[in-house]
Amino acid sequence: MPSLIKDNHRRLVVAPMMELTDRHYRYLARLLTRHTLLYTEMLTCKAVIHGDREYLLGKDSQEGPVVLQLGGSEVATMAEAARIGEEWGYDEINMNVGCPSDRVKAGRFGACLMAEPELVRDVVSGMQDKVDIPVTVKCRLGIDRDDSYEALESFAKVVLQSGCKHLIIHARKAWLDGLSPKENRTIPPLRYEYVYRLKQSYPDVHISINGGIDNLVDTKEHLTRVDGVMIGRAAYYSPAILAGADQEIFSDLPDGYSHTADLQTLTAVARSYATYMQSWMDQGVRLSAMSRHLVSLFQEVPGARLWRRHISEQAGKATDALTLIDGALEYVNANYSAADKSQPFVQTTGTCASNTPSSSDDKTRVS
Repeated sequence: MPSLIKDNHRRLVVAPMMELTDRHYRYLARLLTRHTLLYTEMLTCKAVIHGDREYLLGKDSQEGPVVLQLGGSEVATMAEAARIGEEWGYDEINMNVGCPSDRVKAGRFGACLMAEPELVRDVVSGMQDKVDIPVTVKCRLGIDRDDSYEALESFAKVVLQSGCKHLIIHARKAWLDGLSPKENRTIPPLRYEYVYRLKQSYPDVHISINGGIDNLVDTKEHLTRVDGVMIGRAAYYSPAILAGADQEIFSDLPDGYSHTADLQTLTAVARSYATYMQSWMDQGVRLSAMSRHLVSLFQEVPGARLWRRHISEQAGKATDALTLIDGALEYVNANYSAADKSQPFVQTTGTCASNTPSSSDDKTRVS
């Protein structure tokens, strides 16, 4: 089946985030935005081949186009995992050449593969031979001390020999020794100019930029220089940003949304997601495993702290998802008049409200 992904879907993309961008978060994100492209969290090729495929690969038909990100470095194994991904309905396969964690490095995939561009090229070629959907690469600027523009261009030149037409570049290098995954998201400096320059050198390649982008105003500015923007933590810790994406980023599409992040819209999203959660609770899934994605829907507005507390404290013992969410919504609704409820209160500018996760979120890794 041909991919449903068009290049205009790539204008805005939610990054693959380990332990966060599961099928339940993706369902919530799709309630907020029709057109933003979504990724799975990174899955190792061996897990896809030998693991519980329904648990790892299952997705809702309402999720729309989704990219499966794979980690691995063996040509045959990655190709087989890509074939399985296409069989399970994914619209694109992405190779992870950006994650800097020790566990990923030990498995010989992720950012360490930037030192082996010929291998990346061969893996991409092998996957493309097995599938009819696009195969893309997500990488860093470079690794350790090898992070010049020339090193990035040399890596890209070799990888593109595979016929790959899409690169997603996190505009920071990765320190493979001495920095944790969390530190690798903030300490290496951002060098957006390297990505802009690469786009100028390869005008026929679709290049997306990633790293430190947390609002739609900056997204639109980057889109004047590159083809797409990938956001990570902002889309998770302030998901209401996505409610404005279809109007701000995709307004020229025939079926673009016109809603913004006002109270009425977010209330409707929360209640729709509650109905979704209940359907999974009836199948034995813990409510807290799904409601955690909803905790940050309201940020920096009256009642938001009580909204978060209610969900966090009650999810473990609630038996009805809609009752839980309606109870939490009371804390937010109580602070707004009827007129206020239709006014957007999440801006497209500014910093992500929860860019500094709590200790329980420190495991989060953007691949």
